[in-house]
Amino acid sequence: MLERRSPSSHDDLIDHLVRSTALQRGEAARVVLDVLAYFDETYEEFVRRRHRELQSGGLVNAEIFERIAAELPHRAVAPPELSLRQLRRIVYG
Repeated sequence: MLERRSPSSHDDLIDHLVRSTALQRGEAARVVLDVLAYFDETYEEFVRRRHRELQSGGLVNAEIFERIAAELPHRAVAPPELSLRQLRRIVYG
């Protein structure tokens, strides 16, 4: 007896990736879930994550907060415009 899997809301996208790339179905499903998780991140989580990443790359806070401020408007759902002070408060409380 064949086991039927319930269709996910992303099956059409997974099918498209399998047809249009060299990805296998399992790989395509992981890519979709990774992308969705990336875009599910709140802007506060994004600010904290990018601060850690850029700080570990050797940048200083002045450069970090300028770069984050420039990146935020390009997110899939852009947050309200935040001042550098607001960005620092997100990271440091």
